[in-house]
Amino acid sequence: MRDLLLRKCCLTDENKLLHTFVFGQYRRSWFYITTVEVQDSAVLKKVTHFSIVLTAKDFNPEKYAAFTRILCRIYLKHGSPVKMMESYIAVLTKGICQSEENGSFLSKDFDARKAYLAGSVKDIVSQFGMETVILFTALMLKKRIVVYHPRIEAVQEFTRTLPALVWHRQDWSILHSYVHLNDDELEALKTCTGYIAGFIDSKVSSRADLYDVYVNLAESEITISQQAKEPMTMGKLHKEIGQLIVQSAEDPDKSDSQVIKDISLKTKEILTNLSSFTEVSDDGEKPTLNFEALKQKRFPPATENFLYHLAAAEQMLKI
Repeated sequence: MRDLLLRKCCLTDENKLLHTFVFGQYRRSWFYITTVEVQDSAVLKKVTHFSIVLTAKDFNPEKYAAFTRILCRIYLKHGSPVKMMESYIAVLTKGICQSEENGSFLSKDFDARKAYLAGSVKDIVSQFGMETVILFTALMLKKRIVVYHPRIEAVQEFTRTLPALVWHRQDWSILHSYVHLNDDELEALKTCTGYIAGFIDSKVSSRADLYDVYVNLAESEITISQQAKEPMTMGKLHKEIGQLIVQSAEDPDKSDSQVIKDISLKTKEILTNLSSFTEVSDDGEKPTLNFEALKQKRFPPATENFLYHLAAAEQMLKI
């Protein structure tokens, strides 16, 4: 973990670029890193920069960015980790730390739902238009999405928003917003069924073993890998979903959360449709797909194909 955090922290980076705040996940632990430059501190005479790392079990960048900023101010003032620990323990036990000069922090101001809605779906649609449906389909089918951009801030902003396209799951554990092409990190990533992984190394494009869908954010290009072409075949249903997403996102009167709601309603409609082809077994297990019933509906091949793969992703297939 120590090696990983040193790798993520920009102080060990040769390019001298300062990233004030980065976050990511490794084996179900979230890390949040804030880095500051030291300017005329009475106590930190030999220090030019420092990073503060917090690890946590929950996804909430805004919460931990606010908290680490307060911890940074404490360290700048006292130059000792002891004072920081006092505030950390206060937040851990009481959910609050207060101080006149360093600002106060209240855990309950930062609701998880707020963190889920903090990104902008409208920005994604304005960049990718109808192609957003590829991202939607990949997420619905729990595929592996890799996102590349040379700027970590761009990668984080984009990747953190993607899980909102499948709002019914409210699952941000699929997000790995800052991954290096490091064996240990890639091993951890490969243990996940579907994921969204962010990279700032362009070499990731040649690692076809890591993705079903590759997003080059810098060039606004989305590529579907060879092995994912069949389950990701687009048809009439996808066009319909794509149009709905674009229409909703381009409406200036709609907020991001309203766009998410529109997509979520369409998703529910698809899932309700799918559940009408399932049967409940006697032992009270999860409903499973009756493939014959689906076939009898004579959907267009791409729609039938999508519903079948969706049933697999939702664990509705008989093993």
